Amino acid sequence: MSVLEKPAQFALAGNAVFTLVSIKTGTRFTFKVRAAEQGPMHFVSVLTGPDNTSDFAYFGFLRRGVFFHGGQKARVGKDAPSVKAFDWFWRHMAQGDDVSTLVEVHHEGRCGRCGRALTVPESIKSGFGPECIGKVF
Repeated sequence: MSVLEKPAQFALAGNAVFTLVSIKTGTRFTFKVRAAEQGPMHFVSVLTGPDNTSDFAYFGFLRRGVFFHGGQKARVGKDAPSVKAFDWFWRHMAQGDDVSTLVEVHHEGRCGRCGRALTVPESIKSGFGPECIGKVF
């Protein structure tokens, strides 16, 4: 895993999986943020089981850069520590805050846009493959 330089851009790329790690407590949560097929919306899920490819539970969405809990459709309650962590993280990202002294944001070594494995050192650092980076920035 590599620490992301621009976590908000990575999260909104369309196919992002990343882990937030509290520097103070070591608590970590892995999130998946996927772009909706139509419209400016992204669906947010959290890893809830041992299979890190399919054990994600939906809990909310991002619309025009604002996080909303998914209400009755959410499989994780709004008071869950993972939801609170994402909400905190996203509010700070939306405000442009530097949270690097409080939380580390890691990606899994796959492009945040297309999901392909990253092998080029610059791509691992940014979280985007050489073709996708030009399409997200």
